[in-house]
Amino acid sequence: MVRNVAGLLPELEAEDFYLLSGVEQGMRFSEWVQREKLPKFSSLTGEEVDYRLERCLKRGLIEKKTIQYEGYTLQFEGYDALALRAFAERETISEFGSPLGVGKESDVYEVRSYKPHALKYHREGYTNFREVHKERDYASDNEHVSWMYTARKAAEREYETLEELYPDVAVPQPIDQNRHAIVMEKMDGVELSRTRLEDEQIVGVLDLLLTEVARAHELGYVHADMSEYNVFVSEGGVTIFDWPQAVPTDHENAEEFLRRDLENILGYFRRKYPHQLPDDVRADQILESIVDDSFETVAEFDR
Repeated sequence: MVRNVAGLLPELEAEDFYLLSGVEQGMRFSEWVQREKLPKFSSLTGEEVDYRLERCLKRGLIEKKTIQYEGYTLQFEGYDALALRAFAERETISEFGSPLGVGKESDVYEVRSYKPHALKYHREGYTNFREVHKERDYASDNEHVSWMYTARKAAEREYETLEELYPDVAVPQPIDQNRHAIVMEKMDGVELSRTRLEDEQIVGVLDLLLTEVARAHELGYVHADMSEYNVFVSEGGVTIFDWPQAVPTDHENAEEFLRRDLENILGYFRRKYPHQLPDDVRADQILESIVDDSFETVAEFDR
């Protein structure tokens, strides 16, 4: 788990962020940025770079490695600090709250500006990167793709998808995006996996969920990672979140991804509520009705 750095922001100075930004710039070319290049990337003097390196190392925002040369790389904590500062300067965030969810590929926290929001840090690629870089030749990095790039691209993809879908599809309202982080509407309700529906609610909630999947498809997107863990259920309906793996409907594998999403949804409802779904409903039937824009309810397949 990546440490929460919100409490560090008040003790960081502008020049610390210049240094962090300089390391970030250098990481476009190499995982480990040579010490000699940091004055150019950060617009700081060599003496100031030395001082800021010590401050950032002490706070766990960067890491140092000496092999062929003295090099520095951002820790996720340093990347988080850069994104947080950008949100604070844009007044997207004024207060930082408690964790809402911590996972393998993202960390989510409650934040506040004029009302509560959710801040999501993307962590894609971090675990694999940490394993790969142990054996990599740091002096030669012609095919360099870092965890930083992977996480940023995931955040950009998700934010762009949310902007396209909201408000026509029940997804969190996107508020702001910077680097690997997204600020979005804080969702009401409970995760579908933790919800116990009454018998009379089961088919209705499934219909609501499939209707949102159909609306997203109509607008040109397939979620491609649907499960009971990325759906919230509330009195107002359902909300589908976690869209970084979404694909456009003209993607060569879009239909395969849609079928998998539908199989995941139906599989969950059948496991948890084995006697409440129509016997004849199948993923292929629903897929066909979504593709031809005719889906209304799973009850229509109970014939």
